[in-house]
Amino acid sequence: MSANLLLVGCGKMGGAMLAGWKAAGAAAAMVVVEPHGQPRGLPADVQVVTDAAAIPAGFRPDAVILAVKPQMMDQALPAYARYAGSALFLSIAAGKPIEYFERHLGPEAAIVRAMPNTPAAVGRGISAAVPNARVGEDQRQLARTLLSAVGEVAWVDDEAQIDAVTALSGSGPAYVFLLVEAMARGGVAAGLPADLAMQLARATVAGSGELLRQSHESAEQLRRNVTSPKGTTEAALDVLMQEGPGGLHNLLTRAIAAGTARSRELAG
Repeated sequence: MSANLLLVGCGKMGGAMLAGWKAAGAAAAMVVVEPHGQPRGLPADVQVVTDAAAIPAGFRPDAVILAVKPQMMDQALPAYARYAGSALFLSIAAGKPIEYFERHLGPEAAIVRAMPNTPAAVGRGISAAVPNARVGEDQRQLARTLLSAVGEVAWVDDEAQIDAVTALSGSGPAYVFLLVEAMARGGVAAGLPADLAMQLARATVAGSGELLRQSHESAEQLRRNVTSPKGTTEAALDVLMQEGPGGLHNLLTRAIAAGTARSRELAG
């Protein structure tokens, strides 16, 4: 499916998605609205304008992708209400519910709210998405095409679940990067040089992620495959899997709960 795309905001996430659309041939024509001018590394055939008033009069987008920062949305959104009723609006702005867009764009607006994550930059992201009642099957497929260009897509039935999605997969890459930091620090404490500890930690997490992606076995079974009875892995897991507030399961459950709560606060 190839479509006319209007990308509003071309920061890191918007730029990553644009690269994915170009690689997948998902864009028949594209206009980018970026107040700061031409983003670095943008393909030459992508037209960039600095505000909505400069969008070519004859350009009719099939989808308007809203990738501006949430705090800028109030200022940016009204200029695109003229496309309501004809174009799909795909929002990747954290904390902005569908009701917010319906209020600003009108009752005819077809809206998909999505939460991607930063591995989209290397085509390994995952986005969870939820449509409003105005989204038809063709528009739902268009949203899937646009999101799948940078990774996997999962649809949710209840928009309230997007808060937990934000805390799990939206913020999740930060947890993984923190794990790498912590593993490297532990290696240094055990006597390894800092650069070697970081090299080992990065490669181990990256390789384990790829093994998990390619394997048909569950994460639990893959963990068991590495764990020999009475061996070194079991000794380490006895620390990480302890019951109580210090165990990894408990810490991550609390972290995701905190992120979910904050997402709900931001949504108002």
